[in-house]
Amino acid sequence: MSQDITRDPSVAANAATTKPTHVRYWLIAFLFIITTINYADRSTFSIAGASASEALGLSPVDMGFILSAFGWAYVAAQIPGGALLDRFGVKRVYVGAIALWSIFTAFQGFVGLIGGLSIIGSLFVLRFLVGLAEAPSFPGNARIVAAWFPASERGTASAIFNSAQYFALVAFAPLMSWLVHDFGWRSVFYVMGALGLVAAFAFAKFVQSPEKHPMVNAGELAIMKDGGAVTMEAKAKGDKAGFSFARLKVLLTNRMLLGIYLAQYCINVLTYFFVTWFPIYLVKERGLNIMQAGFAAAAPALCGFIGGLVGGFLSDYLLKKSGNVSASRKTPIFIGMTLALSIIACAYVDQEWLIITLMAVAFFGKGVASLGWAVVSDVAPREYIGLAGGVFNMFGNTAGIVTPIVIGYIVAATGSFDGALIYVGLHCLVTMVAFGLITGKIERLKMS
Repeated sequence: MSQDITRDPSVAANAATTKPTHVRYWLIAFLFIITTINYADRSTFSIAGASASEALGLSPVDMGFILSAFGWAYVAAQIPGGALLDRFGVKRVYVGAIALWSIFTAFQGFVGLIGGLSIIGSLFVLRFLVGLAEAPSFPGNARIVAAWFPASERGTASAIFNSAQYFALVAFAPLMSWLVHDFGWRSVFYVMGALGLVAAFAFAKFVQSPEKHPMVNAGELAIMKDGGAVTMEAKAKGDKAGFSFARLKVLLTNRMLLGIYLAQYCINVLTYFFVTWFPIYLVKERGLNIMQAGFAAAAPALCGFIGGLVGGFLSDYLLKKSGNVSASRKTPIFIGMTLALSIIACAYVDQEWLIITLMAVAFFGKGVASLGWAVVSDVAPREYIGLAGGVFNMFGNTAGIVTPIVIGYIVAATGSFDGALIYVGLHCLVTMVAFGLITGKIERLKMS
Protein backbone atom coordinates (compact mmCIF):
# COMPACT_ATOMS: atom_id res chain seq x y z
CA MET A 1 0.00 0.00 0.00
CA SER A 2 1.33 3.44 -0.84
CA GLN A 3 2.17 5.66 2.13
CA ASP A 4 1.01 8.87 0.39
CA ILE A 5 -2.60 9.86 -0.09
CA THR A 6 -3.72 8.64 -3.50
CA ARG A 7 -6.73 9.55 -5.57
CA ASP A 8 -8.34 8.54 -8.83
CA PRO A 9 -6.68 10.45 -11.74
CA SER A 10 -9.98 12.06 -12.69
CA VAL A 11 -10.29 13.39 -9.15
CA ALA A 12 -6.75 14.75 -9.32
CA ALA A 13 -7.55 16.54 -12.58
CA ASN A 14 -10.43 18.36 -10.94
CA ALA A 15 -8.48 19.31 -7.81
CA ALA A 16 -6.91 22.43 -9.29
CA THR A 17 -10.30 23.94 -10.13
CA THR A 18 -12.15 22.79 -7.01
CA LYS A 19 -12.52 25.20 -4.13
CA PRO A 20 -11.11 23.22 -1.20
CA THR A 21 -13.21 22.27 1.77
CA HIS A 22 -11.87 22.76 5.31
CA VAL A 23 -12.89 19.54 7.01
CA ARG A 24 -9.42 19.18 8.54
CA TYR A 25 -10.13 22.21 10.76
CA TRP A 26 -13.25 20.55 12.14
CA LEU A 27 -11.29 17.36 12.65
CA ILE A 28 -8.54 19.03 14.69
CA ALA A 29 -11.22 20.70 16.83
CA PHE A 30 -12.72 17.29 17.50
CA LEU A 31 -9.28 15.85 18.25
CA PHE A 32 -8.76 18.70 20.71
CA ILE A 33 -11.94 17.69 22.56
CA ILE A 34 -10.92 14.02 22.70
CA THR A 35 -7.47 14.93 23.99
CA THR A 36 -8.99 17.26 26.58
CA ILE A 37 -10.98 14.32 27.96
CA ASN A 38 -7.83 12.19 27.77
CA TYR A 39 -5.89 14.59 30.00
CA ALA A 40 -8.82 15.19 32.31
CA ASP A 41 -8.95 11.45 32.99
CA ARG A 42 -5.23 11.53 33.80
CA SER A 43 -5.88 14.36 36.27
CA THR A 44 -8.79 12.80 38.13
CA PHE A 45 -6.71 11.56 41.03
CA SER A 46 -4.77 14.81 41.37
CA ILE A 47 -8.07 16.66 41.87
CA ALA A 48 -9.71 14.00 44.02
CA GLY A 49 -6.42 13.03 45.69
CA ALA A 50 -6.42 15.46 48.61
CA SER A 51 -9.86 14.27 49.72
CA ALA A 52 -9.22 10.62 48.81
CA SER A 53 -5.90 10.54 50.70
CA GLU A 54 -7.62 11.64 53.91
CA ALA A 55 -10.51 9.21 53.45
CA LEU A 56 -8.25 6.28 52.56
CA GLY A 57 -5.29 7.11 54.83
CA LEU A 58 -2.64 7.62 52.12
CA SER A 59 0.80 9.13 52.87
CA PRO A 60 2.72 11.46 50.48
CA VAL A 61 4.92 8.53 49.40
CA ASP A 62 1.80 6.40 48.80
CA MET A 63 0.37 9.22 46.71
CA GLY A 64 3.61 9.54 44.73
CA PHE A 65 3.56 5.89 43.72
CA ILE A 66 -0.17 5.92 42.92
CA LEU A 67 0.25 9.05 40.80
CA SER A 68 3.19 7.41 39.01
CA ALA A 69 1.25 4.23 38.13
CA PHE A 70 -0.17 5.80 34.98
CA GLY A 71 3.33 6.59 33.76
CA TRP A 72 4.69 3.06 34.20
CA ALA A 73 2.09 1.56 31.89
CA TYR A 74 1.95 4.52 29.51
CA VAL A 75 5.69 4.31 28.91
CA ALA A 76 5.80 0.51 28.62
CA ALA A 77 2.97 0.46 26.05
CA GLN A 78 4.19 3.22 23.74
CA ILE A 79 6.15 1.08 21.29
CA PRO A 80 3.49 -1.67 21.14
CA GLY A 81 0.79 1.01 20.85
CA GLY A 82 2.58 2.76 17.98
CA ALA A 83 3.10 -0.56 16.20
CA LEU A 84 -0.61 -1.38 16.59
CA LEU A 85 -1.53 1.95 15.00
CA ASP A 86 0.73 1.25 12.03
CA ARG A 87 -0.57 -2.29 11.62
CA PHE A 88 -4.32 -1.89 12.26
CA GLY A 89 -4.91 1.80 11.53
CA VAL A 90 -5.84 4.67 13.81
CA LYS A 91 -9.59 4.31 14.03
CA ARG A 92 -9.97 0.81 15.46
CA VAL A 93 -7.11 1.14 17.92
CA TYR A 94 -8.08 4.63 19.10
CA VAL A 95 -11.78 3.86 19.66
CA GLY A 96 -10.90 0.79 21.71
CA ALA A 97 -8.38 2.80 23.71
CA ILE A 98 -10.91 5.51 24.64
CA ALA A 99 -13.49 2.96 25.75
CA LEU A 100 -11.01 1.01 27.89
CA TRP A 101 -9.42 3.98 29.65
CA SER A 102 -12.89 5.33 30.45
CA ILE A 103 -13.97 2.04 32.04
CA PHE A 104 -10.81 1.86 34.15
CA THR A 105 -11.29 5.49 35.20
CA ALA A 106 -14.81 4.75 36.43
CA PHE A 107 -13.63 1.69 38.37
CA GLN A 108 -11.36 3.87 40.54
CA GLY A 109 -14.48 5.23 42.20
CA PHE A 110 -15.15 1.79 43.72
CA VAL A 111 -11.78 1.46 45.49
CA GLY A 112 -12.22 0.91 49.23
CA LEU A 113 -15.81 -0.26 48.90
CA ILE A 114 -14.88 -3.93 48.48
CA GLY A 115 -13.38 -5.57 51.56
CA GLY A 116 -10.19 -7.60 51.40
CA LEU A 117 -8.51 -5.64 48.59
CA SER A 118 -5.46 -3.43 49.11
CA ILE A 119 -6.43 0.22 48.61
CA ILE A 120 -2.97 1.27 47.44
CA GLY A 121 -2.64 -1.81 45.23
CA SER A 122 -6.10 -1.34 43.70
CA LEU A 123 -5.51 2.32 42.88
CA PHE A 124 -2.06 1.56 41.45
CA VAL A 125 -3.42 -1.23 39.23
CA LEU A 126 -6.37 0.80 37.94
CA ARG A 127 -4.23 3.86 37.15
CA PHE A 128 -1.74 1.49 35.52
CA LEU A 129 -4.54 0.15 33.31
CA VAL A 130 -5.62 3.70 32.41
CA GLY A 131 -2.05 4.39 31.30
CA LEU A 132 -1.96 1.16 29.30
CA ALA A 133 -5.18 2.04 27.47
CA GLU A 134 -4.16 5.66 26.78
CA ALA A 135 -0.81 4.68 25.26
CA PRO A 136 -1.91 4.83 21.57
CA SER A 137 -3.64 8.21 21.90
CA PHE A 138 -0.83 10.70 21.20
CA PRO A 139 0.92 8.59 18.56
CA GLY A 140 -2.55 8.30 17.03
CA ASN A 141 -2.94 12.07 17.15
CA ALA A 142 0.42 12.46 15.39
CA ARG A 143 -0.60 10.05 12.64
CA ILE A 144 -3.97 11.80 12.16
CA VAL A 145 -2.24 15.18 11.87
CA ALA A 146 0.32 13.76 9.43
CA ALA A 147 -2.53 12.34 7.32
CA TRP A 148 -4.83 15.36 7.39
CA PHE A 149 -2.47 18.37 7.34
CA PRO A 150 0.27 19.64 5.02
CA ALA A 151 3.66 20.30 6.61
CA SER A 152 3.05 24.07 6.75
CA GLU A 153 0.04 23.55 9.04
CA ARG A 154 1.31 20.75 11.28
CA GLY A 155 2.86 23.01 13.90
CA THR A 156 -0.48 24.68 14.53
CA ALA A 157 -2.45 21.43 14.32
CA SER A 158 -0.08 19.66 16.71
CA ALA A 159 -0.14 22.63 19.07
CA ILE A 160 -3.94 22.56 19.11
CA PHE A 161 -4.25 18.94 20.20
CA ASN A 162 -1.25 19.25 22.53
CA SER A 163 -2.70 22.36 24.19
CA ALA A 164 -5.61 20.21 25.32
CA GLN A 165 -3.42 19.10 28.24
CA TYR A 166 -3.85 22.60 29.69
CA PHE A 167 -7.44 23.13 28.64
CA ALA A 168 -8.33 19.88 30.42
CA LEU A 169 -7.78 21.59 33.76
CA VAL A 170 -9.39 24.83 32.57
CA ALA A 171 -12.54 22.94 31.63
CA PHE A 172 -12.58 20.14 34.18
CA ALA A 173 -10.67 21.22 37.31
CA PRO A 174 -13.56 23.43 38.50
CA LEU A 175 -16.10 20.73 37.56
CA MET A 176 -14.18 17.96 39.31
CA SER A 177 -13.56 20.15 42.36
CA TRP A 178 -17.28 20.88 42.57
CA LEU A 179 -18.05 17.16 42.30
CA VAL A 180 -15.62 16.40 45.15
CA HIS A 181 -17.05 19.20 47.28
CA ASP A 182 -20.73 18.37 46.75
CA PHE A 183 -20.81 14.65 45.96
CA GLY A 184 -17.55 13.20 47.27
CA TRP A 185 -14.32 12.18 45.58
CA ARG A 186 -15.73 9.00 44.06
CA SER A 187 -18.15 10.95 41.86
CA VAL A 188 -15.24 12.37 39.82
CA PHE A 189 -14.35 8.93 38.50
CA TYR A 190 -17.93 7.94 37.71
CA VAL A 191 -18.66 11.13 35.75
CA MET A 192 -15.39 11.17 33.80
CA GLY A 193 -15.67 7.48 32.94
CA ALA A 194 -19.16 7.96 31.53
CA LEU A 195 -18.05 11.00 29.52
CA GLY A 196 -15.21 8.99 27.98
CA LEU A 197 -17.57 6.29 26.75
CA VAL A 198 -19.60 8.96 24.96
CA ALA A 199 -16.36 10.25 23.41
CA ALA A 200 -15.49 6.76 22.12
CA PHE A 201 -18.83 6.55 20.33
CA ALA A 202 -18.37 10.02 18.80
CA PHE A 203 -14.85 9.17 17.60
CA ALA A 204 -16.10 6.00 15.92
CA LYS A 205 -18.77 8.00 14.06
CA PHE A 206 -16.73 11.01 12.98
CA VAL A 207 -13.05 10.15 12.41
CA GLN A 208 -11.81 8.39 9.30
CA SER A 209 -9.12 8.83 6.66
CA PRO A 210 -9.45 11.99 4.53
CA GLU A 211 -9.69 10.12 1.21
CA LYS A 212 -12.75 8.29 2.54
CA HIS A 213 -14.41 11.19 4.35
CA PRO A 214 -17.65 12.17 2.56
CA MET A 215 -17.19 15.89 3.28
CA VAL A 216 -13.61 16.19 1.92
CA ASN A 217 -13.38 17.28 -1.73
CA ALA A 218 -10.61 16.97 -4.31
CA GLY A 219 -9.29 20.46 -3.58
CA GLU A 220 -8.65 19.74 0.07
CA LEU A 221 -7.14 16.34 -0.74
CA ALA A 222 -4.73 18.09 -3.12
CA ILE A 223 -3.60 20.45 -0.33
CA MET A 224 -2.89 17.45 1.89
CA LYS A 225 -1.03 15.45 -0.77
CA ASP A 226 1.02 18.37 -2.05
CA GLY A 227 1.97 19.17 1.56
CA GLY A 228 3.35 15.68 2.18
CA ALA A 229 0.40 14.00 3.92
CA VAL A 230 0.65 10.27 4.66
CA THR A 231 -2.01 7.59 4.89
CA MET A 232 -4.09 7.03 8.02
CA GLU A 233 -4.93 3.50 6.94
CA ALA A 234 -3.50 0.28 8.31
CA LYS A 235 -0.63 -1.30 6.38
CA ALA A 236 -1.36 -4.18 4.09
CA LYS A 237 -0.53 -7.57 5.57
CA GLY A 238 3.04 -8.49 4.75
CA ASP A 239 3.95 -4.91 3.83
CA LYS A 240 7.74 -4.66 3.72
CA ALA A 241 7.47 -1.49 5.79
CA GLY A 242 6.22 -3.50 8.79
CA PHE A 243 7.75 -3.44 12.26
CA SER A 244 11.30 -4.70 12.69
CA PHE A 245 13.83 -4.48 15.49
CA ALA A 246 16.42 -3.18 13.04
CA ARG A 247 14.26 -0.15 12.30
CA LEU A 248 13.47 0.27 15.98
CA LYS A 249 17.22 0.35 16.63
CA VAL A 250 17.56 3.26 14.20
CA LEU A 251 14.87 5.18 16.09
CA LEU A 252 16.66 4.49 19.38
CA THR A 253 20.20 5.43 18.26
CA ASN A 254 19.81 8.44 15.96
CA ARG A 255 21.42 11.53 17.55
CA MET A 256 18.77 13.96 16.32
CA LEU A 257 16.02 11.80 17.76
CA LEU A 258 17.85 11.28 21.07
CA GLY A 259 18.03 15.06 21.54
CA ILE A 260 14.31 15.33 20.80
CA TYR A 261 13.54 12.51 23.25
CA LEU A 262 15.56 14.13 26.05
CA ALA A 263 13.89 17.48 25.49
CA GLN A 264 10.43 15.92 25.56
CA TYR A 265 11.24 14.15 28.83
CA CYS A 266 12.25 17.46 30.42
CA ILE A 267 9.20 19.33 29.11
CA ASN A 268 6.98 16.57 30.48
CA VAL A 269 8.48 16.98 33.95
CA LEU A 270 6.58 20.27 34.03
CA THR A 271 3.49 18.61 32.58
CA TYR A 272 3.40 15.85 35.17
CA PHE A 273 4.01 18.20 38.07
CA PHE A 274 1.01 20.15 36.86
CA VAL A 275 -1.36 17.22 36.29
CA THR A 276 -0.37 15.28 39.43
CA TRP A 277 0.98 17.36 42.32
CA PHE A 278 -0.03 20.95 41.51
CA PRO A 279 -3.61 20.88 42.87
CA ILE A 280 -2.35 18.95 45.93
CA TYR A 281 0.41 21.57 46.36
CA LEU A 282 -2.20 24.33 46.41
CA VAL A 283 -4.18 22.54 49.13
CA LYS A 284 -1.36 21.14 51.30
CA GLU A 285 1.28 23.88 50.94
CA ARG A 286 -0.77 27.00 50.26
CA GLY A 287 -3.84 26.24 52.37
CA LEU A 288 -6.51 26.54 49.68
CA ASN A 289 -9.66 24.48 49.97
CA ILE A 290 -10.56 22.08 47.19
CA MET A 291 -12.89 24.55 45.43
CA GLN A 292 -10.29 27.32 45.54
CA ALA A 293 -7.58 24.94 44.31
CA GLY A 294 -9.70 23.87 41.37
CA PHE A 295 -10.20 27.44 40.16
CA ALA A 296 -6.60 28.44 41.00
CA ALA A 297 -5.28 25.52 38.92
CA ALA A 298 -7.41 26.65 36.00
CA ALA A 299 -5.61 30.02 35.67
CA PRO A 300 -2.12 28.68 34.81
CA ALA A 301 -3.79 25.99 32.72
CA LEU A 302 -5.54 28.64 30.64
CA CYS A 303 -2.22 30.42 30.12
CA GLY A 304 -0.62 27.12 29.08
CA PHE A 305 -3.43 26.60 26.59
CA ILE A 306 -2.92 30.07 25.10
CA GLY A 307 0.84 29.52 25.06
CA GLY A 308 0.41 26.25 23.19
CA LEU A 309 -1.56 27.99 20.45
CA VAL A 310 0.91 30.88 20.30
CA GLY A 311 3.82 28.44 19.94
CA GLY A 312 2.14 26.57 17.10
CA PHE A 313 1.10 29.70 15.20
CA LEU A 314 4.54 31.29 15.67
CA SER A 315 6.37 28.15 14.51
CA ASP A 316 4.26 27.79 11.35
CA TYR A 317 4.55 31.53 10.63
CA LEU A 318 8.35 31.31 10.85
CA LEU A 319 8.36 28.20 8.66
CA LYS A 320 6.29 29.86 5.94
CA LYS A 321 8.55 32.94 6.02
CA SER A 322 11.91 31.19 6.14
CA GLY A 323 11.42 27.61 5.00
CA ASN A 324 13.88 26.65 7.77
CA VAL A 325 12.30 23.84 9.81
CA SER A 326 15.00 23.78 12.51
CA ALA A 327 14.89 27.50 13.31
CA SER A 328 11.09 27.62 13.06
CA ARG A 329 10.62 24.83 15.61
CA LYS A 330 13.51 25.68 17.95
CA THR A 331 12.90 29.42 18.34
CA PRO A 332 9.55 29.07 20.18
CA ILE A 333 11.04 26.26 22.28
CA PHE A 334 13.89 28.46 23.55
CA ILE A 335 11.55 31.39 24.21
CA GLY A 336 9.07 29.17 26.03
CA MET A 337 11.58 27.39 28.24
CA THR A 338 13.11 30.72 29.27
CA LEU A 339 9.69 31.87 30.47
CA ALA A 340 9.02 28.52 32.15
CA LEU A 341 12.03 29.03 34.44
CA SER A 342 9.80 31.36 36.46
CA ILE A 343 8.41 28.29 38.26
CA ILE A 344 11.58 28.29 40.39
CA ALA A 345 10.67 31.72 41.79
CA CYS A 346 7.54 30.19 43.38
CA ALA A 347 9.83 28.60 45.98
CA TYR A 348 10.85 32.05 47.20
CA VAL A 349 7.55 33.95 47.42
CA ASP A 350 4.58 33.61 49.78
CA GLN A 351 1.77 35.69 48.29
CA GLU A 352 -0.88 33.47 46.72
CA TRP A 353 -1.59 35.87 43.85
CA LEU A 354 2.10 36.06 42.97
CA ILE A 355 2.49 32.28 43.03
CA ILE A 356 -0.45 31.87 40.66
CA THR A 357 0.98 34.62 38.41
CA LEU A 358 4.40 32.97 38.27
CA MET A 359 2.81 29.58 37.60
CA ALA A 360 0.76 31.18 34.81
CA VAL A 361 3.92 32.62 33.20
CA ALA A 362 5.70 29.28 33.57
CA PHE A 363 2.92 27.31 31.95
CA PHE A 364 2.41 29.88 29.23
CA GLY A 365 6.08 29.37 28.39
CA LYS A 366 5.78 25.61 28.64
CA GLY A 367 2.86 25.80 26.21
CA VAL A 368 4.85 27.90 23.73
CA ALA A 369 7.66 25.31 23.86
CA SER A 370 5.41 22.27 23.44
CA LEU A 371 6.18 21.60 19.80
CA GLY A 372 7.47 18.07 20.22
CA TRP A 373 4.65 16.45 18.26
CA ALA A 374 5.10 18.89 15.39
CA VAL A 375 8.79 17.99 15.37
CA VAL A 376 7.91 14.27 15.30
CA SER A 377 5.64 14.88 12.30
CA ASP A 378 8.59 16.63 10.62
CA VAL A 379 11.23 13.98 11.31
CA ALA A 380 9.46 10.60 11.56
CA PRO A 381 10.02 8.18 8.67
CA ARG A 382 6.87 8.14 6.54
CA GLU A 383 6.41 4.38 6.99
CA TYR A 384 6.69 4.54 10.78
CA ILE A 385 4.92 7.59 12.11
CA GLY A 386 3.01 5.46 14.61
CA LEU A 387 6.12 3.62 15.82
CA ALA A 388 8.27 6.77 15.84
CA GLY A 389 5.58 8.59 17.79
CA GLY A 390 5.41 5.70 20.24
CA VAL A 391 9.17 5.77 20.89
CA PHE A 392 9.08 9.56 21.30
CA ASN A 393 6.16 9.38 23.70
CA MET A 394 7.80 6.53 25.63
CA PHE A 395 10.83 8.65 26.42
CA GLY A 396 8.78 11.77 27.11
CA ASN A 397 6.40 10.08 29.48
CA THR A 398 9.10 8.41 31.52
CA ALA A 399 8.72 11.73 33.32
CA GLY A 400 5.31 10.48 34.40
CA ILE A 401 7.04 7.71 36.37
CA VAL A 402 9.93 9.69 37.79
CA THR A 403 8.37 13.07 38.57
CA PRO A 404 5.51 12.04 40.92
CA ILE A 405 7.79 9.70 42.88
CA VAL A 406 10.69 12.16 43.19
CA ILE A 407 8.37 14.96 44.28
CA GLY A 408 6.69 12.62 46.79
CA TYR A 409 10.05 11.84 48.37
CA ILE A 410 11.16 15.50 48.33
CA VAL A 411 7.96 16.56 50.09
CA ALA A 412 8.18 13.69 52.60
CA ALA A 413 11.84 14.44 53.38
CA THR A 414 11.63 18.24 53.59
CA GLY A 415 8.01 18.88 54.53
CA SER A 416 7.88 21.45 51.73
CA PHE A 417 7.38 21.75 47.97
CA ASP A 418 10.21 24.31 47.54
CA GLY A 419 12.79 21.71 46.50
CA ALA A 420 10.26 20.13 44.15
CA LEU A 421 9.69 23.45 42.36
CA ILE A 422 13.43 23.92 41.85
CA TYR A 423 13.75 20.34 40.62
CA VAL A 424 10.99 20.92 38.06
CA GLY A 425 12.36 24.27 36.89
CA LEU A 426 15.89 23.05 36.22
CA HIS A 427 14.54 20.77 33.50
CA CYS A 428 13.83 23.87 31.41
CA LEU A 429 17.58 24.43 31.10
CA VAL A 430 18.18 20.82 30.08
CA THR A 431 15.52 21.16 27.36
CA MET A 432 17.43 24.06 25.83
CA VAL A 433 20.69 22.12 25.98
CA ALA A 434 19.04 19.13 24.26
CA PHE A 435 17.70 21.17 21.35
CA GLY A 436 20.71 23.48 21.18
CA LEU A 437 23.60 21.02 21.41
CA ILE A 438 22.32 17.50 20.69
CA THR A 439 19.49 17.56 18.16
CA GLY A 440 21.19 19.49 15.35
CA LYS A 441 19.27 19.98 12.12
CA ILE A 442 15.63 18.92 12.19
CA GLU A 443 14.87 16.93 9.04
CA ARG A 444 12.94 13.88 7.83
CA LEU A 445 14.68 10.63 8.76
CA LYS A 446 14.90 8.18 5.88
CA MET A 447 15.02 4.45 6.59
CA SER A 448 16.22 1.76 4.23
